[in-house]
Amino acid sequence: MSDQWIDSWLGEARFRRYVDECGGDRVQALELYEWNVEAGQALMHDIAHFEVALRNAYDVAISAVWPHEKHWLLHPESPAVMPVWRTRTVQGIKRGSDVNFRTRKSVDDAIKHCGYRKASPGKVIAELSFGFWRQLTTNAMEKTVWVPYLHTAFPKGTSRSEVDTHVSTVNRLRNRIAHHEPLFTSAFPPSGVHKGMLACLMSFAPDVHDHIVRTSKVAQCSRISLIQRAMENSATLLEPKINV
Repeated sequence: MSDQWIDSWLGEARFRRYVDECGGDRVQALELYEWNVEAGQALMHDIAHFEVALRNAYDVAISAVWPHEKHWLLHPESPAVMPVWRTRTVQGIKRGSDVNFRTRKSVDDAIKHCGYRKASPGKVIAELSFGFWRQLTTNAMEKTVWVPYLHTAFPKGTSRSEVDTHVSTVNRLRNRIAHHEPLFTSAFPPSGVHKGMLACLMSFAPDVHDHIVRTSKVAQCSRISLIQRAMENSATLLEPKINV
């Protein structure tokens, strides 16, 4: 029986990556594709919990010291919307750029989707993407967001760059899963991203960390031996019982 329906379903180029990973065996390649979906679903469960915990922790940290009555996301002097100018050199020419452009647009779009004047802080927070919260720990935001606000969400002495690395890689993995990309070709092994995410979560929301550990299905996404053999030489191999 022909299996060309797989190419029509997944697309020849997409499925080819799985076939190549399995040494040309299309049966194993389809099993690998199913494993990839299962692994992604398990990871997204944990990432979703991490995202909600992160955005609420950030909101609490900023709100605790925000000097205005209007919520920090709705105030015109919000660190999320105020211009942050940086100078960079492009082919010998120095130019200034507003590195806060994307976060400002994200907030403006969220407020628009929430009905402008009808927008409540809670609705705007829920409307903002993970990418917005990820931007708040970048190097460009250190003086305007991390130092005056966000550092209080973490234990004393926590490195901003370390937090940013964890949040950034989680965001990248999340996007990879959302776009149905192979996890075994990722430049950042999901096993390491998941471990780093849990470590980061433990630092600002230990109870949520414990809940995720109890409810996570990541470690239960077992790999059948056929797929384990097919992937044992992969440079980005996830450990035999997925361990993503």
